[in-house]
Amino acid sequence: MNAIETYLSPWQDRLLSVLRIVAGLLLLQHGLVKLFSFPGPFTRAVVTGELIWFAAIIELIGGLMLIAGFYTRWAAFICAGLMAFAYFLGHSGRSFYPILNGGNLAVLYCFVFLYIAAAGPGPWSLDANRSK
Repeated sequence: MNAIETYLSPWQDRLLSVLRIVAGLLLLQHGLVKLFSFPGPFTRAVVTGELIWFAAIIELIGGLMLIAGFYTRWAAFICAGLMAFAYFLGHSGRSFYPILNGGNLAVLYCFVFLYIAAAGPGPWSLDANRSK
């Protein structure tokens, strides 16, 4: 084992929790801006019942669940699916390449959430406290 592995290995589980919390906070922002124009206005008005409104609800609730680490695997899996859906529905039609179609963030979110769904919430979560 090299020096960096020796130093970072004890932090692996804690950094998984940090990744989950930060990804949840970033996702929460997307829901808040669409539903409440907070912390700034969305590009257009979101009408209740349209697809983007449902996406915002998932972003809001999923973001809160990820931040808290509550039913983390389910929340992350659903959010990964939402991001895949967002990419293919909203971005892929513009170009094959994510850098050209503006879908970089959706792809990254999708795989981060998929990783969290597989890896679990980490030690700093309600799920970890419930399992004790």
